[in-house]
Amino acid sequence: MIAAPDVSVVIPAYNTSQYIAASIESVLAQTYTSYEVIVVNDGSPDTPAMERALAPFRDRIVYLVQENGGISAARNAALSVARGRYIALLDSDDAWEPDYLAVQVAALEADPSLAVVYPNALFVGDHPHAGRTYMDLCPSSGPVTFQALLTQRCQVFISALIRRTAIERVGGFDPELRSVEDFDLWLRMLAAGERIGYHHRVLVRFLKRRGSLSADPVWMAEHVLIVLDKVANGPTALVLPPADRQALEARRAYFRARLEIAHGKRAFFRLDAEKAREHLERANDVFRSPRLRLVCLLLRLFPGVLLKVYRLRDRLIVGADTSF
Repeated sequence: MIAAPDVSVVIPAYNTSQYIAASIESVLAQTYTSYEVIVVNDGSPDTPAMERALAPFRDRIVYLVQENGGISAARNAALSVARGRYIALLDSDDAWEPDYLAVQVAALEADPSLAVVYPNALFVGDHPHAGRTYMDLCPSSGPVTFQALLTQRCQVFISALIRRTAIERVGGFDPELRSVEDFDLWLRMLAAGERIGYHHRVLVRFLKRRGSLSADPVWMAEHVLIVLDKVANGPTALVLPPADRQALEARRAYFRARLEIAHGKRAFFRLDAEKAREHLERANDVFRSPRLRLVCLLLRLFPGVLLKVYRLRDRLIVGADTSF
């Protein structure tokens, strides 16, 4: 009987036939060798090209094909056949440094109380962020707590190593979620008492592509809100201490306001000053920003002037300081 590997590497694949060979090659180049690779074709429209890309590796991977169900369903399908005691998540357009598994496994084995450990990553590709690291833009500071994740003081990188028992304990990924599914998983794990750790070593090459959905502020706010509403209205909320529940409600209000800002921006550049003002005023019920209040006043009194000032620059997004 063949012994089970230590690590099951989970690679969901959808429309990434041009990248997936490099991802798999980065796994096969690992200095730590006790692993299996599970690739899940999630009903990808580029299946012929993907299977040509996978052909050289077919004897070294487990290849699953399913109807399109989204990334959560694809990862859960891999989890259902995984044999390793650790689960390593790798997106099919990213790649690991050769010591990724060696470093990550050592981190979990050094601290049995950790359920998850995530590293730093280098942004690559045709994108303004190329050459910078994930933690330059999405920092992690202090312990990874439920509130730290909510407030983005800690932002867990998706290419993490997870104890299989911990991910099974919370039921895996939510198949109803086709985006921000990792954020949902981390929140549920932290609420269940699991610990998440990190380090700053760059172990992943993270492909950043222009025009991705995550760059759309409306899309991002909507999907984060879906997760926060689900947590607030589901069984997870029942186990949260009062301080965490209060923080959760505050972040729901914050992201609802961010969504109003994003809709206000869109209305503004459609030349609908009245609708833009309505959205921004609702946002400012939360932000209480003097600058945003001034913008709303200008939209009421001098919408044409304000449009001329701002239409040359895409600056109508509230940041951490709620600047306009």
